[in-house]
Amino acid sequence: MSPAPDPWSFLKAHTAARIAIGRVGSSVPTREVLAFALSHAKARDAVHARLDRTILRNRITALDLQVVEVESRARDRAVYLVRPDLGRQLDVPSRQRLARWPKGADVLFMIGDGLSATAVMENAVPVVAALVQRLAARGHMLGPVVLAEGARVALGDEVGSLLGTKLVVMFIGERPGLSAADSLSAYVTFAPRPGRTDAERNCVSNIRQGGLAPEAAAGTIAWLVEMALDLRLSGTALKDGSAIPALGTR
Repeated sequence: MSPAPDPWSFLKAHTAARIAIGRVGSSVPTREVLAFALSHAKARDAVHARLDRTILRNRITALDLQVVEVESRARDRAVYLVRPDLGRQLDVPSRQRLARWPKGADVLFMIGDGLSATAVMENAVPVVAALVQRLAARGHMLGPVVLAEGARVALGDEVGSLLGTKLVVMFIGERPGLSAADSLSAYVTFAPRPGRTDAERNCVSNIRQGGLAPEAAAGTIAWLVEMALDLRLSGTALKDGSAIPALGTR
């Protein structure tokens, strides 16, 4: 038996959401059941995946950027998933490692695994590469790229504070959904320090092929970085005007 026609089928061209999947009798078509199972498996794999820091380090150093690697206090993936607070704190060796680096950069890029190492491996470096070109051309001093394992967003606050940077851009894997397991987010925080709240950050999300392309994401992030440095603030007080010509052209 073939699936019955669905009057919402025309909407499938505009979204990856599971709509207009059809029915076969009183059931969902077998192909949709299998597709759901595959998406669920990809999401679970993304949550439990580990960063390949060697590959990331090599890709970043190829951009003529320095790299420093750190770890949170979440010692393994199981602890990371049940203790978000430990993912917001550096372990002692990482603190000691950062203490040896020069301080006072304008912008620090940080790449953390978050809830999808898959998203980081596929999308983080292309965004960083596009951002480096935009920000370096405007004379901003960039710090080392910090690779972090067991990271939550707020880990960037401690790292930025220890390195005395004006602003941190934290790239981190989003919680996988059943339509995308490879979605990356970027969080822009001015004057990072422990205790910052999410209301004090700007977020650019759904960075992936099939979502917000890395080059487009870099344009939005660069605008936010420029404005945050100029106005000395970020978060709810800084509205994204990158798509407005009068504001987006600087």
